[in-house]
Amino acid sequence: MYSGELEVQAKRKALAVLQDEISKILSSSRELSALTSSLIKDDNNDVRACLDRMRSNEEDVENLRRKITREVSELGGMMTNREDILRTAYLMDDVAGYINGIAFRLANMKSDTLRKAQCDADLQDLVGMVVDASFKLNEMGRALSINPATIFEHAQEMQKLERQVDAKYRAMIIKALGEITNNKDLLLFKDAVEGIEGMVDKCQEASDSFTILALGM
Repeated sequence: MYSGELEVQAKRKALAVLQDEISKILSSSRELSALTSSLIKDDNNDVRACLDRMRSNEEDVENLRRKITREVSELGGMMTNREDILRTAYLMDDVAGYINGIAFRLANMKSDTLRKAQCDADLQDLVGMVVDASFKLNEMGRALSINPATIFEHAQEMQKLERQVDAKYRAMIIKALGEITNNKDLLLFKDAVEGIEGMVDKCQEASDSFTILALGM
């Protein structure tokens, strides 16, 4: 088999693992949305169940990142854009870490605090944007194997979403500082919202990596 054919096969295999990684992240973001709804309803059992599933997803993402690192490393210099693939895989790992960090902070808040401060609806909206960002990454991962040209359109949508999250994040921080009187919950809420802003920033970085990968397809 020619080295060119080996590279194509290896690239397809690496992209398939990367897609699995993104699918786990999308699953975790949906669990985060479910956790947020359960928190507002004060359903602690469901909050803990969501946390357990998210921890499992994070472990799966880490294992997939190790798998793709191992497979790409074994090819040595055969794969021309191996650094871009690895960078994207590690960014996915970072995104998964952010999502679980957000979940941990929210799970330790009191639902009464959110309702009294009237931050519950805003929080659900912001977490919905986490799901949107993860879904866009999933679409970009699929596009790499099907139609790389559409990556650029998805990248523009991600950039627009990132700006919306920034604006929402700033407004929520200002509101929380004036409405949440419990210092512990204020710190947890502030860290969770900042985590969402940081997570979407990482999604923007991953979007840029997907764009670079698309240019080399």
